[in-house]
Amino acid sequence: MTTTQSAAPPRTPDDTRRLRACLGNFLTGVTVVTCRRGPEVHGITVNSFTSVSMDPPLVLVGLDRRSRAAGHLASGPYAINFLTEQQRELALHFAGRPMSGPVRWTTDTDGTPLLADTLGHLVCRPWRHYDGGDHLLLIGAVTGFEVHGGRPLAFFRGAFPELAAQDMGAPWSGSLDDPVTPQQITAFHQLTREGHA
Repeated sequence: MTTTQSAAPPRTPDDTRRLRACLGNFLTGVTVVTCRRGPEVHGITVNSFTSVSMDPPLVLVGLDRRSRAAGHLASGPYAINFLTEQQRELALHFAGRPMSGPVRWTTDTDGTPLLADTLGHLVCRPWRHYDGGDHLLLIGAVTGFEVHGGRPLAFFRGAFPELAAQDMGAPWSGSLDDPVTPQQITAFHQLTREGHA
């Protein structure tokens, strides 16, 4: 059995930059998390997002603990808006680079502010939050959602690449997440073992 020594955490600004560049090789989607606190509407661009649980329905966002949004999201309902590839300017706007035109808003039935023309959204209420070093890990309980469709905005190596056209005829891998029936998965693995696939 081989053991490996764990790497030391980044200690210099150069180490941190190199780690950030390494992590940037993981392609993500782009969301904008929005909420209303009092008369003000707030939003922040977030690509640190993942699903956590289906029962109960939980999702997680990671926010720099120095950001105002970290305090806002722990105190009331919020929405996670999934951006389309046409919404790059909107992503930059909520990352601190104001866009020239107005932001198009809509609202959920409970008044939670939503962005218009997105792929879809989740409406959440705070469930738990955890220490994530220089970030706060916020888990939200999903109270509502809607899917509108479209092509997602992707983030990779500090830029927004265009994704290739979707091939609806491409097969799934045959994993347990495959939407086909368990019998089809079994048949797929049988063919693979026999060398026919």
